[in-house]
Amino acid sequence: MRRRIYELLGTLALICCAAALVCFPKESVEAASSGLELCLNVIIPSLFPFFVISTLAVDLGLAERMGRLIEPVMRRLFNVSGACASAFVLGFVGGYPVGARTAIALYERGECSRREAERLLSFCNNSSPAFILGVVGASVFADNRVGLLLYLVHGFASVITGVCFRRWRGGSDSSRPRLQQGRKLRPGFADAFTRGVKSSFASTLNICGFVIFFTVLIKMLVISGVLPAAAKGTALILRPLGVDEDTARRLLIGVIEMSSGVWSLSSAAESLSAGAAMAAFMLGWAGISVHCQTLSFLCDSGLSAKTYIIGKLMHGVLSAALVWLAFRILPFEEAAAAYLARQVSGIAQLNFAAALSISGICALIMVILLIIFAFIGEKRVEKRCKL
Repeated sequence: MRRRIYELLGTLALICCAAALVCFPKESVEAASSGLELCLNVIIPSLFPFFVISTLAVDLGLAERMGRLIEPVMRRLFNVSGACASAFVLGFVGGYPVGARTAIALYERGECSRREAERLLSFCNNSSPAFILGVVGASVFADNRVGLLLYLVHGFASVITGVCFRRWRGGSDSSRPRLQQGRKLRPGFADAFTRGVKSSFASTLNICGFVIFFTVLIKMLVISGVLPAAAKGTALILRPLGVDEDTARRLLIGVIEMSSGVWSLSSAAESLSAGAAMAAFMLGWAGISVHCQTLSFLCDSGLSAKTYIIGKLMHGVLSAALVWLAFRILPFEEAAAAYLARQVSGIAQLNFAAALSISGICALIMVILLIIFAFIGEKRVEKRCKL
């Protein structure tokens, strides 16, 4: 019975979407063009290099070697193997959904168990520093201090979430049967690089498809009146918390698509603390669009999405609470120039060459660090074997 209800609701949703595209063809084309521009100028140059790096780190065994060095830290904090550190680090540097994709790759390669991979998914899929500091802090709030605060809180809340999930589905996972059965032969660098570029480009195109779809979906929800009506209902429910209709509308946009929701805060009329807290929640929650991107990688892995969804919700709530608390302690004052700076152009107008250069440099730094950690870890293991 429940399945039939879901199928009926899905069919009605598809009919409504098709009707909206027919009724508003011009607006849908404009929204799709905006989403495509966002993909070309931001998504592809910022994610593709890190996808390649994460694939190479797992296939060439760099994650395993680096894990030997920091195994005690990862085990004590998050109750996962040291190899999972690559997903944790790349998730903070590369942005959504690099961390989740790396965690899934570690599981499929046999570097971690199913239980460890699911714990890792709860906290390793995070926003990149370039987005939080450059877009949210400098452009949306016109205050680098706010951007720095949001990034520090974002990272701290992620670590707290990981610690909270360290006992998920029991205690330690020392047996790890998949680690013994699923290990594959290491490919050569040329083979790993070729396959990494192919799979990473396919993954990037997959993400671009979700971005374009949700950009059009939000536009259709707005012009059809569905989103404004939902905002009114949400405002009535959250009125005791001081949430008005306009705030509820921007919150709903952020719940659906994070970057659009964060950018809508540039025209917000509420206080700086309230806007920063909303941005913190959106960054921690990541949005349904990012969740669909992550779930597309989870489909064939056999991993449960339960820890991922609960972890992202906990991350968003913790981030908003910590930012609210920080504004009660730290002396933040909104500059008058912030209101003028909030009229800057949208995120989709970021220069392609600049985005590609920044992401390429960060990816190169990650390669160098991974090689250094792997070399140090291998040398230490050799010394212990000699002793």
